[in-house]
Amino acid sequence: MALLVLGINHRTASVETRERVAFPDREQASALSSALQLPGVVEIALLSTCNRTELYVSHEDVSVESLVEWWGAWLDVDTEGFRDNLCICHGQEAVRHVMRVACGLDSMVLGEPQVLGQLKEAYSLAFGAGSTGTILSRLFEHAFSVAKRVRTDTAIGENPVSVAYAAVAMARHIFSDMRDNSALLIGAGQTVELVAQHLREAGVTEIVVANRSLDRAEMVASRFGGRSVSLAAVPDELPAADIVIASTGSQLPILGKGAVEKAIRKRKHRPMFMVDLAVPRDIEPEVGRLDDVFLYTVDDLHGVIEENRRSREGAAEEAENLIREGASDFMYQLRALDAVATLKQFRGEIENVRDAELDKALRSLASGGDPETLLRSMARSLTNKFLHQPTVQVRRATAEGRIEVTDWLRELHGIEAAEQANAAGVGDQSSETPQQYPTSGTRSTS
Repeated sequence: MALLVLGINHRTASVETRERVAFPDREQASALSSALQLPGVVEIALLSTCNRTELYVSHEDVSVESLVEWWGAWLDVDTEGFRDNLCICHGQEAVRHVMRVACGLDSMVLGEPQVLGQLKEAYSLAFGAGSTGTILSRLFEHAFSVAKRVRTDTAIGENPVSVAYAAVAMARHIFSDMRDNSALLIGAGQTVELVAQHLREAGVTEIVVANRSLDRAEMVASRFGGRSVSLAAVPDELPAADIVIASTGSQLPILGKGAVEKAIRKRKHRPMFMVDLAVPRDIEPEVGRLDDVFLYTVDDLHGVIEENRRSREGAAEEAENLIREGASDFMYQLRALDAVATLKQFRGEIENVRDAELDKALRSLASGGDPETLLRSMARSLTNKFLHQPTVQVRRATAEGRIEVTDWLRELHGIEAAEQANAAGVGDQSSETPQQYPTSGTRSTS
């Protein structure tokens, strides 16, 4: 079984590309079920956020090209438009990538904790869709464990910074005293909740939360002393909003150029600061061309983000060491799983031979055969059948120059250790001749 990560993120693609290849929330479960039908795909999970869309795949010789073509076909997107932006990781590199994502080390804002919750939701969705099994379940659980250790043992989580924080930090550069400003937040998810928290801490007292679900908007607004409204009320709320920050899961823009133009006129051209944290975008890009409007997307927050990155470089290096250790541990476990499966198959084959020989001996015994003769015959037959295939393969490997196979045979049966013990006079002193072990020169009598 092999592991693969295939995706696009903020390092490899612009926000325009990322929004084209993002999977809508409502389609993700059915998309997983569809991808599970691709040849070679054994397990699959999907993470689609504003900064990344990634497929996590446990497979048996799957074609990367088939995954790319499926991705484009599912979203009705020309693959040539994003093929060059793909990030592809295999094996231990894929394991390390998942752990870096879980720890926030691959995030736009270094060490941000929100992506861990998003990854847990992605795993939960895949589990519910029946697209995960032993390998991916172990991978995600191990990644979550490493992320917890990174948060506990390093300073990566001190003074946590997120995209939400970066958006509010940028607003501070435009408004000198935010106690005099009002904010309109579009959406009511975790990111908007964090935005509301940071705005309140920055001194903003008037916060309006607009959302499709009014109950959810009320839940967020009430925590920070704000008001809740429906999305339909956004145009009416715009003229009073100095700060507009949007983050919804909508596939189409929530806020258009026309509505903002009207709001600017009613504001008598007082500046309006807007940040669109959504992918696909919630605010039409044309809004940014209007005078008196400062519109930013997640890709525009690099100044705040780079400052955050520099302050956390030491902690990030410690976290990378823990991730490398965690990835190595997981690969060890994965190899052990492969060994268990092989040993189980091997044991089953041996038991089948044993049972067949035992049934044969019991039938002969029931027919009046001599017990001692039958036992000796069964023992010889079992020995010959157990040794035949290994003998043939070892001879073939040795003839082909793969002499390490003989070394493996000796190691597996402890032959060398036993011979050294005998040479040193250690062992059963009652035996006058050394015990004989099968070697590569053993003759098969089967």
